[in-house]
Amino acid sequence: MRAAEIYRDGSFTGVLTELNRKHFVFKYDDSYFNDAGKPAISLTLPKTQKEYSSEFLFPCFFNMLSEGVNKKLQSKQLRIDEEDNFGLLMATAQFDTIGAVTVKPIKVISEE
Repeated sequence: MRAAEIYRDGSFTGVLTELNRKHFVFKYDDSYFNDAGKPAISLTLPKTQKEYSSEFLFPCFFNMLSEGVNKKLQSKQLRIDEEDNFGLLMATAQFDTIGAVTVKPIKVISEE
């Protein structure tokens, strides 16, 4: 399982989780949801308190990824499998994105 914090214009909006390569979940943060002045991060993910679940990376996040030669180059340089869309998203969408949304990986501390 991997997870990332999602920000819109610098405001924490919620958490995107990859349970496995075919199961993704997004949930809005309660304080972001309760602020009527804050918009949804995407038309396909309207603000709601329910959890969104999908068998593929949600289009609003998938569309933040590079394509073609650029994706191949990023995969090679970052040593991330080209098919690992979630890994590429966490590695490339932290700072300088085209839109208002950024993605910050959540460091998971394993308890042993």
